Amino acid sequence: MKLPRLLSLFCFSILCLLSTMKDSHAADPVIFVPAADNGIQLPEGLTLGPCSAVDFDSEGRMYLFHRGKQPILCFDREGRFLRSWGDNLIGQAHGLRVDQHDHIWVTDIGNHMVYQFDSQGKILLAIGQPGKPGTGENQFNKPTDIAFGRHDEIYISDGYGNSRVMKFAANGKYLGQWGEPGKGPGQFNLPHSIILDRQGRILVGDRENDRVQAFNSEGKLLEIWTGFAPYGMEFDAQGNLFVADGRANKVLLLNSSGKVAQSWGRKGAGPGEFNLPHMLTADAAGNLFIAEIGGKRLQKLLREK
Repeated sequence: MKLPRLLSLFCFSILCLLSTMKDSHAADPVIFVPAADNGIQLPEGLTLGPCSAVDFDSEGRMYLFHRGKQPILCFDREGRFLRSWGDNLIGQAHGLRVDQHDHIWVTDIGNHMVYQFDSQGKILLAIGQPGKPGTGENQFNKPTDIAFGRHDEIYISDGYGNSRVMKFAANGKYLGQWGEPGKGPGQFNLPHSIILDRQGRILVGDRENDRVQAFNSEGKLLEIWTGFAPYGMEFDAQGNLFVADGRANKVLLLNSSGKVAQSWGRKGAGPGEFNLPHMLTADAAGNLFIAEIGGKRLQKLLREK
């Protein structure tokens, strides 16, 4: 192993240890080490652009969303390239999530659209008016992320141009919305990420207000967690909530009170360092995969504990 690689791993381990020591309540710290590579095999001739989101389906297939040719890339559980789609459709990649039926959902901030695909790339549903931003019930203005309710309802954070959360039925029927621009409770300054927890609360990453706001399914504010910039959020199989803080160039682990329990990384281009980590996901083994905008890469953190 080369000396720079050894030094990088040593520094990463020290940073992890220090971040764990900050939280005296962390009885069982989570331990990651940066992987030598992300494990995927890109199609010949393709170079990744800024990577915006990544997720897995129930079969272990990975879907990577990036800002370049072949914007939606699909790999099997061994990392072998299977297929891609989205050329001449996606304006600018942003959020990607896989629902419980293995449908792939993406948000397109270039064309102000939300799409649902099957695993082969066939469009099943399109919400929005292509190229026409707005505030209507069937319009978005740079929507950012998607979350799924227990009854297949869809929550969309909308987004860069609007400051709201929109709710739709599984068939795309509009069900309601909440939020407005501002810094007060229930207001947003760039709702950038959205996810549901095990209690059914909708957690909204209010990025430019440096906080997460928790709501019930009807938009009633329940809690506010402050102190970090939630670009992306993801739960692992054990219910741990990880946050990609693109401003701090770190991955955070939050405790049940919304406080930072552990953190990993710093700005850089080495293993375990980040350049604008945007969104992230966890595989079945608990490994983290982080999509980087600035680094134009997908990075893998191996779960050791």
